[in-house]
Amino acid sequence: MGLWSKLGQPLEYGYKYSGGMGTFSSYHEPAAIYSEASHKTFFVYSGTNNPTESHLQIMVSYFDHRKHKVPKPVIVYDKMGVNDPLDNASLSLDPKGFLWIFVSGRERTRPGIIFKSKQPYSIESFERIYQGEILLPQPWWVNDSCLMLLHSEIQGERGLYWSKTSDGNSWSNSKPLATMGGGYQLSAARGNKLITVFNYFPGKSHDKRTNIYFMQTDDAGTTWKTIDNKLISTPLIQPQNEALVKDYESEGKLVYLQDLNFDNQGNPVILVLISRDFKPGPTGDPREWIIIHWKDNHWNFSKVCESGHNNDLGALYINGNDWRIIGPTEPGPQKLGTGGEMALWVSRDEGITWIREINITSGSLRNQSFARRPVNAQKDFYCFWVDGDPGQLSISKIYFTNKKCSSLWVLPYKMNQDFEKPARVK
Repeated sequence: MGLWSKLGQPLEYGYKYSGGMGTFSSYHEPAAIYSEASHKTFFVYSGTNNPTESHLQIMVSYFDHRKHKVPKPVIVYDKMGVNDPLDNASLSLDPKGFLWIFVSGRERTRPGIIFKSKQPYSIESFERIYQGEILLPQPWWVNDSCLMLLHSEIQGERGLYWSKTSDGNSWSNSKPLATMGGGYQLSAARGNKLITVFNYFPGKSHDKRTNIYFMQTDDAGTTWKTIDNKLISTPLIQPQNEALVKDYESEGKLVYLQDLNFDNQGNPVILVLISRDFKPGPTGDPREWIIIHWKDNHWNFSKVCESGHNNDLGALYINGNDWRIIGPTEPGPQKLGTGGEMALWVSRDEGITWIREINITSGSLRNQSFARRPVNAQKDFYCFWVDGDPGQLSISKIYFTNKKCSSLWVLPYKMNQDFEKPARVK
């Protein structure tokens, strides 16, 4: 079963985020990776053994594409009472097939930890490799020779940092990328290029998150550049700098980062949600889903749709001229809460115009939320997410859909056998 969690006390229209948090958030990535060698999609999530006393356990499992079955999940680490989904994990798969699990953590009592599987393509057992401050880890292999880890730190100079390794055992000292009071980031890798997109916290307040910045490296962090390949000095310390994509702060708007991908030419495509208020409810409307695409030497902005909560999280897919977004854009059973009903949005003109093609879910008992895109997603395990009641403690189940979004499955809530087939619900 997935983790249920909430942030703080409820405001007039509910919590800033709450409900099923097993696949939270876009800042823990990758959350799933397809392995061609094993024909499995490995995925991590936060679960719990007791829904009445929800606390975070880092779990790992996989979908076997040959057998269409999943094994019982393995508890890699128990946070021992912590239920903050910021402590969720991300996943990496090295060139030899070993799984690496990066558990997010910010303090000595709830540290960040790196685990490595003892056997390739296996979730049976793991060994602890490293422990320290690793908040919101994002590990990416660059050309199969260097593992770069983007993450946040708050114990010293609050901001975004990076480090790297060639073998996962010996890490370089973390170096600051941006120290403007903190921020959230998305990242992605392609060949020898690693890109990052981030916002910043005015006055160190994540309730004021705003602006969009872009940086990239093609030499494993030796140099960092702007989108037009101008060298840029790090760390960034002032909000007005060469990496700035859009100054939303001057417009009084907040930026919630959702997903980051590449078009066929290797140009970045960013999916964000723009809001007018950090609080849930109508004061933040309209909450607009925006595509930001680098093309013809400038950033292009287009609107996809609107939804009802700041933490409605979607996944962006790009395959030639076929662009797709899967996310909770439709009203769900718990109005104004995190998530809603899942829908598929499609664009066939590189993100300029969008249509809602399919309602993936409808008539749900609990809001669906936090859609995640596996790396190298395959057609029969294309996107996965969780459900949960954002208004009160509830059970939380994990769902996935196929590439056409024509079918829907739910993972077993309780497993009586070592391997079971997910139940088809649509």
